[in-house]
Amino acid sequence: MEKKNESSVTEFLLLGLSEEPNMQVVLFVLFLVIYVVTVMGNLFLITVCVRDPRLHTPMYFFLANLSFIDICYSSVIVPNLLNQLIVSRRMRFSACAAQMYTYLLLGCTESMLLAVMAYDRYIAISFPLRYTVIIGRSGCMILMCTCWLSGSVMALLDTAFALQLPLCGNNVIDHFFCEAMTLLRMACVDTFIPQMVFFFVGSFVLLIPILVILFSYIRIVIAIMAIRTTAGRHKAFSTCSSHLVVVIIVYGTAMFLYMKPVSKSIDNQEKMVSVFYTVMPPMMNPLIYSLRNKDVKVALRKVIWRDILR
Repeated sequence: MEKKNESSVTEFLLLGLSEEPNMQVVLFVLFLVIYVVTVMGNLFLITVCVRDPRLHTPMYFFLANLSFIDICYSSVIVPNLLNQLIVSRRMRFSACAAQMYTYLLLGCTESMLLAVMAYDRYIAISFPLRYTVIIGRSGCMILMCTCWLSGSVMALLDTAFALQLPLCGNNVIDHFFCEAMTLLRMACVDTFIPQMVFFFVGSFVLLIPILVILFSYIRIVIAIMAIRTTAGRHKAFSTCSSHLVVVIIVYGTAMFLYMKPVSKSIDNQEKMVSVFYTVMPPMMNPLIYSLRNKDVKVALRKVIWRDILR
C-alpha cells in the first residue's frame, strides 16, 4: 500500500475527553468556569502588580509575566476544548500546527521563567543589598527575552519533527488537543529520531530549570539558616513558598507526561494528567501567589478599596 505523508491530512478528528452527551455538557460548564476564573484571576494579578508601586520589583515583574503566559496558555487549549464539547471535534491541519507550536512555546517559556524566578529569590535573599544592581530593569528584560527565545527554539524543534512525520492518512487524534507526542504515536514509520529530539527538548526544558531551581533553593536554605531571628527566617521563606508550590505542580506533572518512553496509545490516566497540566496550573497560580504572599494581599486590598472609593 502506498504511504501518504502528513500533507494528505487536511484536518484532524479529536476524540476528546468523553463521547457521552450528558458528560460533555458537564465538562463544558466545568471548563468554562475554569477558563473564566483563570483569565480573571491572572488579569487581576497583572493589574495589581502594575498599579501598586511597591510591587515594581523584579520578583513581581516576573510574576506578572507568568500570569500573562498563563492567560495565553489557557487560551490556546481551553476555548478549542469547549468547541469540541459543543460544536465540532474537527480541526484543520494548520490550526493543529498553530496550537501545537503555541502551547509548546508557552510551556517551554514558563518552565524557563520558573527557573529565573527561583534565581531571583536566591539573589534577593543571599545578596539583599546588591539585589537591584544584580537584577535591575535591564537584567529583567534580558532574562525574559532569554526565556522566550529558548522557548521558541525548543517549540520549533518539537513542532517541526512532529509535523513532518508520515501519518499514512490517519487523522484521528486520541486526545483533546494537538500534542506532539500524540502525533508521534500516529506515525507509520520508525520514530526513533523524533523521539530522541523530543527527549533532548524535554531534558533541556525540564532538567536544566530543575537543576537551576535546586541550586537556588539549596543556597536559599543556607542563607535562611544563617538568619538569627525566627521572624526573619519566616519572612525570607514566605517569599519562596508560593513559587515552590507552583514548581512542584508544574514540573511534577510535566515529568510524568514527557520524560517517559512513548507508548503506542494514550490511556485515560494520561489524559487526566494532561488536563491537570494544561488547565489547572494557569488557574491555580494567581490563587497560590495571592493567598500565600503578604505583599500581594496588601496590594490587592489597596487596589480594591481605591476603586471602590472612586
